[in-house]
Amino acid sequence: MRLVIFDVDGTLTQTMDADAECFVRSFAEVYGFSDIDTDWSRYKHATDSGVFQEIYESRTGRSPSSHEISVFRQHFLGLIVQASSGAPFAPVTGASVLLSRLAASSQHCVALATGAWRDSASLKMRSAGLCYDDYPAASSDDAFDRESIISLSMRRAAERYGRVGNTIYVGDGVWDARASRNLRIPFIGIAAGCRATRLSAEGAICVFPDFSDTDLFMSSLYETASVGLTSRCTEPPPRAAVL
Repeated sequence: MRLVIFDVDGTLTQTMDADAECFVRSFAEVYGFSDIDTDWSRYKHATDSGVFQEIYESRTGRSPSSHEISVFRQHFLGLIVQASSGAPFAPVTGASVLLSRLAASSQHCVALATGAWRDSASLKMRSAGLCYDDYPAASSDDAFDRESIISLSMRRAAERYGRVGNTIYVGDGVWDARASRNLRIPFIGIAAGCRATRLSAEGAICVFPDFSDTDLFMSSLYETASVGLTSRCTEPPPRAAVL
């Protein structure tokens, strides 16, 4: 079976803006930190734990204690709950249908590898009508760097599903593309406009704006797996152009 690993924020759920707003607000309300740079690509590790650690150390000159991390996380999660209470978070278009189709397939299995902390990723997926616990997963609870998170997700997938074949990672950030390249895993991007162009420049085999064309996405999984990193094509697979 092919293993398809998904990021969460911006890939399965439309939560990037809300997540960034709650993260910045938590720094202000818990520690009084202002002027937080929300271009996560500028941080060493574009994950909740990595970004928190880097910002905290740069402002205080020391590493945070486990208690200080816990206080921030609980406050951040509370803000995420508030953000979702007025109106549920939306899934990326077609995400639910695609996940159901992959789960029903005898040729594919699904796992998650998110840079978010597990409790916030689970809450955001649940609000969007998806279920984090349906899949083997790794999160920012497990590691600072995305490469380690993806690798752990792969191991947990193998433990649940047995031996798996080709692995493909699906994400929306340049950090996803870079981690995939470092791990030599084919990468499919989820983005539109200039973000899609940037993902292509970072090595995405193909980029989709969402999962609305499930058939097209499924066909790209076969072509992406066959392309691999040793023979990366200079153009997206047929019909799988940047849209």
